[in-house]
Amino acid sequence: MISRFRFAAPALLLLAAPAFAADDMKPEAILDKYIEVTGGRAAYEKVKTEIATGTVEVMGMSGPLTSYREAPDKSYSLVDFSAGPGKFEEGTNGTVAWAMDGMQGPRIKDGDERATALRSGALYKDAHWRDFYKKAELAGSEDVNGKACYKVLLTPNEGSAETRFFEKTSGLLVKVLMPVTSPDGSATAELLLSDYRDEGGVLTPHTIDQKLPSVEIVVKIQSVKENVEIPAGRFDLPAEIKALTADKKTDTKSEKK
Repeated sequence: MISRFRFAAPALLLLAAPAFAADDMKPEAILDKYIEVTGGRAAYEKVKTEIATGTVEVMGMSGPLTSYREAPDKSYSLVDFSAGPGKFEEGTNGTVAWAMDGMQGPRIKDGDERATALRSGALYKDAHWRDFYKKAELAGSEDVNGKACYKVLLTPNEGSAETRFFEKTSGLLVKVLMPVTSPDGSATAELLLSDYRDEGGVLTPHTIDQKLPSVEIVVKIQSVKENVEIPAGRFDLPAEIKALTADKKTDTKSEKK
């Protein structure tokens, strides 16, 4: 439901960084330049934990969001629509990707949905993009909100390809086309990233507008705290998810007999 993108850098680095000059840029160079203008790999790796708070707006409803991440690959997020359908939770512990809400109940993510969730939960996936994607291709140029952008097609090690749009002048990532898989089927989500603010030396988009064929989800981040203590057990699997993993193991053993 929610995708987050981090940009680690003092704002002055963006002013000092050279613009992308040539239209024959290699896709690897575009991705590496993006890491450079947003602070460099070392700046990303300084962050060991992250807690973000904000709101999620969808179909006329608004609910508070709290998101936790811990290096290298643990994540948990909670959106509470108390006046409507209730709580929406999802998380990863580095191996299991899961979701739970009052409409679909608890479930374990599989296939492409699991692969996407595990990538999204990895704190350093942008700085270490080569560890997560096996191919990068330049697919031309395209304007996003009136600004010329490089269009880069990224094929992950597992799952379907996504497309990222980087502003030619600043090198910032401003748009992503991402395949989304859920129990309701498959679709392509369009994510627009904007409203960048500095959070303790980390430049982060505070508005993420996610458009799907049947719904639009707007995430507004109010604060981001880095290298803070995560509550004990925050990334443990909920009891309902543990029960599903136990059932899955039982089914697997039965199939082998």
